[in-house]
Amino acid sequence: MCHAPEFSGTLIEPFAGSAAISVYSAHHRLADSFLINDSYKPLVDLWRNIIENPEECASRYEKIWRRQLDNPNEHYLKIREEFNNDSDPVKFLFLLAKCAKNAVRFNSSGKFNQSADKRRLGRRPNDMRVQILTTSLMLKKKSKFMNVDYETILDLATPNDLVYMDPPYQGTSTGRNPRYHQGLDFDRFVQNLEKLNARGVPFMLSFDGQLGDKKYGQPLPDYLNLRHIPIHAGRSAQATLNGKTDLTIESLYLSPALQPVIIVRPPLVAA
Repeated sequence: MCHAPEFSGTLIEPFAGSAAISVYSAHHRLADSFLINDSYKPLVDLWRNIIENPEECASRYEKIWRRQLDNPNEHYLKIREEFNNDSDPVKFLFLLAKCAKNAVRFNSSGKFNQSADKRRLGRRPNDMRVQILTTSLMLKKKSKFMNVDYETILDLATPNDLVYMDPPYQGTSTGRNPRYHQGLDFDRFVQNLEKLNARGVPFMLSFDGQLGDKKYGQPLPDYLNLRHIPIHAGRSAQATLNGKTDLTIESLYLSPALQPVIIVRPPLVAA
C-alpha cells in the first residue's frame, strides 16, 4: 500500500487470499470498512472465524496443534484428509501453518495436497492466539465476507471505494499442483478492468512479474491506461536454493482513477 490514495469508502479485496492488504490498512487506519472475498470458501470461512470468533478459533487451533506432538507427520496427514472431506476452516489454518514453505497446493481434483514441513511444528498456539486476537480487534464490526465470483464484487464497487486485486498469477494456477484452486480467464479479466475504468472506480492491481530475465504473465493492454510500478522483491527463494542470484520484480498497476491523487504510505512489511 505504498501508493494508497485517500478514500472514503470500502477497501475491497476480490481475491483476498491472505487479506494482507486489509490487515495492513486496518493497522494503519487507511480504511474504516472492508470487503473480503475469495472464490475458495474455506478461506472465507477462516477469515470469518478469525475476525468474528477469535477466542474459539484460537482455542480450536491449539487443540489441533497439540495433538501432533506424538507423531507430527501422521497427524498432519490425518488433518489434511479430514479437511478435504469437511472443509473445516480451523483445520485449514493448521495446514497453512504447518505445510511446506507455507505454500498452498491443490491437486487436479481441487483437494489440498501440499506436504508437511517436517522441520517444524507450525506456528505455536500462543503466537497464533496473539495474531488472531490482534487481527480481530482491528477488523471486527468493520468487515463483510463474501464467497462469490470476483466480477460480482467488482460490480459492487463505487468511485468512493478502493479495490485491491491480487488475482491468481498466470502460469501458477494450472498444471498438476496449482497454487490456486481456480484459474483466471485473461480476456474476461481485462474486460472487467475496462468496466472499472469506465465507472471511475479506483483500483490497484498486482498482476505479473519477472524473475531474472524471464517475464511471467501476459502483458496488460495499453488502452487500460494503467501506471506500471515495478517493485523489487529481492532474491528469489527458489533461485537461492538453486545457487542462483536471480532477483524477483513484481508489478503493481494503478488505475487512471487514482493516479492523480497518489499519496505515499509506509511500506507493507511481510509477516
